[in-house]
Amino acid sequence: MPKNKTIIMLSAGHACVDLYQGAVAALVPFLVAERAYTYAAASGIVLAASLLSSVAQPLFGALTDRWALPWLLPVSTLLAGLGIALSGLGDSYPLTLALAAVSGIGIAAYHPESARVARIAAGGSHTAMGWFSLGGNLGFAAAPLLVAAVVAAGGLRLTPLLAVPALAGSVLYLPVLRAPRTSARPSARGASPAGHDDVASFVRLSLAVVCRSIVFVGLSTFIALYVPARTGGGAAAGAAALFVLYLGGAAGTVLGGGLADRWDRVTVVRASYLLSVAAVAGVVFVPGPMIYLFVALACMGLYVPFSLQVTLAQDYLPARVGTAAGVTLGLTVSVGGLTAPLIGAVADAASLQAALASLIAMPALSWLLLRTLREPTGQ
Repeated sequence: MPKNKTIIMLSAGHACVDLYQGAVAALVPFLVAERAYTYAAASGIVLAASLLSSVAQPLFGALTDRWALPWLLPVSTLLAGLGIALSGLGDSYPLTLALAAVSGIGIAAYHPESARVARIAAGGSHTAMGWFSLGGNLGFAAAPLLVAAVVAAGGLRLTPLLAVPALAGSVLYLPVLRAPRTSARPSARGASPAGHDDVASFVRLSLAVVCRSIVFVGLSTFIALYVPARTGGGAAAGAAALFVLYLGGAAGTVLGGGLADRWDRVTVVRASYLLSVAAVAGVVFVPGPMIYLFVALACMGLYVPFSLQVTLAQDYLPARVGTAAGVTLGLTVSVGGLTAPLIGAVADAASLQAALASLIAMPALSWLLLRTLREPTGQ
C-alpha cells in the first residue's frame, strides 16, 4: 500500500480503538447518575481499564520485538470494544470492573504493535507519526459525543451499540495486514535507527510521561463533573468540556509532529510542558466560559509531546522498539489511571477543585525531568 494510504488506514483504526479509552471517562457521569456511584467508585472503573493495560502493554511490546504480530490489530480492536459495549448491562459493580479490564487488555494488545507498524509506514517522518496519533485523539474526542448520544437516549442498557466502531476498525485493518513490510520479522524491519540503548534517558522520559499521564487522566475523569460547577451549566456543559479536552489533544498531536520536523523533539516537548503548567492552573481557577479555552490549551500542551515521546523512546531503545512503545504508550500512560481513585478520594474528602489543583505540579515535574535531556544520537 502507498505510505500515505497506510498511515490513513492506521490512523482511522487507531481512532476506533482509542474511542474506547475515551469512553471509560465519558461513562463516569452516567454511572454516577444511574448507579449512584461515589467519585472514588466511579474512578475505580477508570482504574480497572488501566490496571491490566499497565502491566500487559510492555509484555505485548516485548512480544513484538521478537515476532511481527499484525493480526493483533483487528483482534485487539474487537476486544477493546467488547468490554465497553457490555459494561452497561446489569448493575453489578464487580462485573463492570471486569469488563472495563477486558477492554483495557484489548487496548494493551493494540498499541505496541500498531506503533511498530506505524513507525515502518511513516518512514521516519514525525508528521506522519503525528497523523497516526491524531487518529487516537479523534477517537478520544468522539467518545463523549458517541456515549452521550447512545446512553442519553436510553440509559446504560444501550451500551452494546458502542461495539459498532470496533467492528468497523477491525475491517479497516484487513488491507494493512496484507502489506508485506508489516509482517516482516523483527530482524528485517529496519524501523528504528541502529545504535546502543540509552536506558538512563529512556527512564527520565518515561517518568515525565507518568507525570503527564496523571494530569490527563485526572482531567479526563473529572472535567465533565467540574466544569458544570464552574459555569453553572448542566450535564451538556460537562460533555462539551470533555469534547473540548479531547479535541485540544487532537490539535496538539498534529502541531507536535509539524514542530518536531522543524525543531528537535526534546525542545518541543519541554516547551509544551511549560505551557501545560499555566493552562492547567487556568482550568482549576478561572471561572465561567473562559474555562473552555484553558481546557483546550491544557490538552494541547499535554498532547504536543505525545507522538514525539513514543519515537524518542524508540530511539533511546533502538534494539527494543516494541518494548519502548509498550512502556510509553502503556505502562507510563496507565499509571495515570492508577492515581484516579486517589484524586477521587481527595475530591470526596475536600473538594473537586482541591483535587484538580494538585495536578498543576505534574507538568512542571515533567519539564524538570526533561530539562537536560538530549536528542538521541544520530537524530
